[in-house]
Amino acid sequence: MSPRYGMVVDLNRCVGCQTCAIACKHANDTPPGVQWRRVLDVERGTYPDVERLFLVTGCQHCAEPPCVPVCPTGATRQRADGLVTMDYDTCIGCGYCAVACPYQARTIAHDTGWYYGEPTAQEARVAHDERVGVANKCTFCVERVDEAAALGLTPGVDLEYTPACAASCIAQALHFGDFADPDSNVSRLASDNASFQMHAELGTDPQIRYLYDVPNATPGRPAEAADTSDAAMSDSENPLVGPRQTFWDARAAMNFTLGGLSGGAMAVAGLAALFGMLGAEALVEIYLVAAVLMAAGLFFVFLEIGRKLRFLYVLLRPQSSWMTRETYAVAVLYPALALDVLWPHPALHAAVALAGAAFLYCQARILFAGKGIPAWRAPSMPWLIALSGLLEGAGAVAFLIKVMGTGAAAGAAWAIVALSLATGVLWQRYRRTAAARGIGPLARAEIDAVAPLVTVFGHAAPALLCLAGLAIAGPLSAWAIGLGGVLAVAGGALWKFTVITRASHQQGFAVPMMPTRGSGTRAAPPRLEPI
Repeated sequence: MSPRYGMVVDLNRCVGCQTCAIACKHANDTPPGVQWRRVLDVERGTYPDVERLFLVTGCQHCAEPPCVPVCPTGATRQRADGLVTMDYDTCIGCGYCAVACPYQARTIAHDTGWYYGEPTAQEARVAHDERVGVANKCTFCVERVDEAAALGLTPGVDLEYTPACAASCIAQALHFGDFADPDSNVSRLASDNASFQMHAELGTDPQIRYLYDVPNATPGRPAEAADTSDAAMSDSENPLVGPRQTFWDARAAMNFTLGGLSGGAMAVAGLAALFGMLGAEALVEIYLVAAVLMAAGLFFVFLEIGRKLRFLYVLLRPQSSWMTRETYAVAVLYPALALDVLWPHPALHAAVALAGAAFLYCQARILFAGKGIPAWRAPSMPWLIALSGLLEGAGAVAFLIKVMGTGAAAGAAWAIVALSLATGVLWQRYRRTAAARGIGPLARAEIDAVAPLVTVFGHAAPALLCLAGLAIAGPLSAWAIGLGGVLAVAGGALWKFTVITRASHQQGFAVPMMPTRGSGTRAAPPRLEPI
């Protein structure tokens, strides 16, 4: 039977000395700002009822790692022994694995950093150029594990072949071993003591277990309401509060905005042509404008990846990555559009519209798969992205019809009315259920700050303007519908930029159970039996 490697962290024993963090940095030669093993200093309570503990964090080597299927190149892999590893020669540095990880375990260093400005002899000797511009993470010192297997030794028992963090722990708070072996050190510790898994509710089955109870000495207790209240989780100084992610910035938001708009425009225009509301010449013109906008969005993504010359590697993971599937939709769309320009045909019209719709659907799934960002993984997010893209697309079609003067915009106007209503309802549901879906108070505050603008100018105003345009005749009708289309596009851009760049706080950490040790009401009781 294949081993299943993992770790046990004893919250009672950890003294916060940071030896594991330094040992990890030394063993893996990580540059400034890159720390694969971290120890958080957590303080809870109000004097005199206070408590302090230290929380060791890092890659959890999940049994169901969300970072693996999203990777478009296959650079992030899971081995038979459960270890999640990186192929730095295949990674393009897109950051998808980083936003999919709920444990803040991924970093991307876009430049070679030196501790003193210029590289020391030691730094130059151990520099890892292959890690620049790509995602990197803890691998549980996989080289040591593999060497142990070759020599017939046991990681977790033979310290030289144990991950550096566990081998160096001065308090024996970190234990590494094989969970598949019921007699291993980690299996016995996990079975004989009370433990929890970080964010087990996400279904990742992390392979780090945190012990919080010492029999006959320090009992465990659940976290108090004050520890997890909105006030506590709104404090950016709280080490358990997830910071705003920086892997996908305004460039990614531009891709989702322009991509959703263009994909939606192709789908809406294709439907309008199918029902005889748009001529073939106007349809192809709209397709061309949408294709230019889509290309601009894709160019912003290209600017964001760390290893640009490897961009074609994005094609390697169609079996699981929505980013790869999005690229294949593009690979179908542009040749079909080129043929449609040269030899217009209803079949080609339909192919472009379907490829645009597929592109939009892939975008909806891409953001939803970012499991490490609570605001993105809400169940309504795929629908919100898809419907909003169609609304923005209908708005763009209405505006282009007005500008080009190539037909009646009544069909686009009715689409804007219906989609504004549907998207508005979904947007309100997304906001109302945000807290229940695990979206933290900092992210909710960002969403609530723009919600009135999105509702009024992105949903209500487009619908009302289009209804007015349908009710009146003459030039004012086209102007009203065109303006409604512009506002629909602007409203979609506003909420997407907010959710992607402002409300994109990472998952953070949780200590649902903790040792009873501290002062006041949080002090440990007298030992039940002498030791």
